[in-house]
Amino acid sequence: MVRDATTEVVEGMIQLTDTILNAPVESLSQEQLISTGGVWEACEQVSNLPRDNQAAVVSALAASLGVVKDAVEEMEQALVEGQDPYGDIMEDEELGFRGNRDTYWSEADRQLLSSCMGLMKASKACLKKVLAAAKANGKADSPEHIAQLDDLADIANEISPSVDELALSMYPPVNPLAVRLNAAKLASVLTKVLEIAKTSHVCPPSEEGWVQFLTGAVDHNMNKVKNFTQGQL
Repeated sequence: MVRDATTEVVEGMIQLTDTILNAPVESLSQEQLISTGGVWEACEQVSNLPRDNQAAVVSALAASLGVVKDAVEEMEQALVEGQDPYGDIMEDEELGFRGNRDTYWSEADRQLLSSCMGLMKASKACLKKVLAAAKANGKADSPEHIAQLDDLADIANEISPSVDELALSMYPPVNPLAVRLNAAKLASVLTKVLEIAKTSHVCPPSEEGWVQFLTGAVDHNMNKVKNFTQGQL
C-alpha cells in the first residue's frame, strides 16, 4: 500500500512536470491545473495509509468484505421469485423471443442455488468475523504475528474471486458440474481461512465458537450442493 501510494505521487509529479515543460513560458494551462490537482490528491492519500501490518490487513479484509457483500446482494436480488436474471439487460421482445429456457432458472436450479447462496453468505460472515477478530486482537509487534497476519490476508484475498466465479456459474443456463466445482473451490478457500484464523493470534480460545459454527455451515451447504448435483454429473 505504501509503495502504490508513493508511485502515484511520483507519477503525478512526472505528469505535472511534462505539462510544464511542454507549455509556453509563463503560461498556466488547464492541463497544468488538472495535473496539480492529481498530485494533491495523491499526496492526501498518504495520510490515510495504514501505519502497520495489522492496520493494512484490516484494510484489505474490509475491502474484500465490501466486494463480497455486493456480490451476495446482487445474487439475492436476481433470485427473487419469478425474476428474469437477465431482465436488466433487455426485454424478451427486444431479443426476438420470450420464455427461452436458457434465460430462466428451473425449480431444480433454484434448489441447487439456494445451497450456493448459503456458501456465499458464509463467505460474507467469515470475512466479517475475521475482520472483527483482526481489529480486536491483531498485533504487528513480532515477526511471528506479522507472518500470521500475512497468511490470513493472502488466503482471505482468494474469497472474493471465488465468490465471483461461483456467482457467474449460477446464471442460466446452469451447468451443475461447473456450479459444483466452483462451490467446492469456494468451500476449500473458506475452510483454509477458518483454519488459519483459528491457529493464529487473532483468534484466542474465546473466539473458537464462531470458527466451528462457520466451518459447520460451509460443510453443510457444500454437502447440499453435492446432493443436488449427484445425479446430474
